[in-house]
Amino acid sequence: MSFRRSGMSFVAMCAAFTVSGSAMASTINQNVSWTIDRSTATTKYRVVAYGDSIYAGYNGGLSAVARRAAPTVQGEYLAQKWNADIEVYRRTKSGAKADDIYNNKIVSERSYMQATNTRVVMFEMCGNDYLQARTAFTDQTGTCNYSVLESALTACTTYTERAMQAINQYATTAKVKIVSNIFYPGFAADNVQTACRDSATGATINKQTKFLPLLARSNWRTCNLAAQYGFQCADSFAEMMGAEYDSNGDGQVDSDALRYRAGETEDAYVTRISSTLRSTLRDANTHFVNASTSYDYIQSDNTHPTYFGTTVSVGIFGGTGSGTAAPQFTDAQMPGGKNPEWNKNGHDKMGWESSKFNPATP
Repeated sequence: MSFRRSGMSFVAMCAAFTVSGSAMASTINQNVSWTIDRSTATTKYRVVAYGDSIYAGYNGGLSAVARRAAPTVQGEYLAQKWNADIEVYRRTKSGAKADDIYNNKIVSERSYMQATNTRVVMFEMCGNDYLQARTAFTDQTGTCNYSVLESALTACTTYTERAMQAINQYATTAKVKIVSNIFYPGFAADNVQTACRDSATGATINKQTKFLPLLARSNWRTCNLAAQYGFQCADSFAEMMGAEYDSNGDGQVDSDALRYRAGETEDAYVTRISSTLRSTLRDANTHFVNASTSYDYIQSDNTHPTYFGTTVSVGIFGGTGSGTAAPQFTDAQMPGGKNPEWNKNGHDKMGWESSKFNPATP
């Protein structure tokens, strides 16, 4: 991790290192309210996004976050579609696990989605549950104990469902509600053996082989719950981990082949992701848009999505940043409804994926 020389105290630097570490052991509020102001618009609508450091637009420190994190990217598409001003409220807590986001963001800060001009509510969670479980598992020696991984899956499933129930209760004017599943940060780095040994075989196991089916199970449950509760499921896993061309000659674009399919069983999905199509999975730092061109979707911390543009100050120890500006791109720069950066960085790709569910009218 690198720090800009900005007078940040040693204490703040230590805190920043802890929050940005692989286990995300500390938590900090990093909220942004940003208004996309179209010169031709006369009405303002609201997008509310709850989540952890992904939706926060975390970029390695405490004092600033990406201006164009995925929810704001989605808001830009919505502003063009409706010819409206869009205020995007990102109520996020970097380092937070699913229970923390549910209790201290979605429930405690429900007033943001209760505003009568709210039209879109979106959330993501669970990343830190799995990051911390992975770290704890990686540190094991002797006989492997898989319970920490299973506990993370249980917690994610429980609080994802509770989040949907709460949003359905509070966001009464929302026309669309979206949940994002999670990609696999550190996919390539996990292709190593554990220090612990399996109790049945006595052998070490491949970390990637152990983690991938667990993550697939989590993502299936997230999208399946979305269908039950009237949510749309933004498949960030497919968008971040699969190429935008057919690399294995099966007649399907890789990212499309990896998508969640309504009606497919959990076991069938897990098999498809972790076995049948495993050879098409790529670490998100080499996202191929065609056979010869790739872009880096993951920052140097090997965890957080890359982004385009500037940052927003949220205070030296975290807090809330705000601002108003015209859309990053003009309508003329968006032929076919895609901005020029739509598949060149992680946040734009996640924002594009969510924007597919934007309603035709407010």
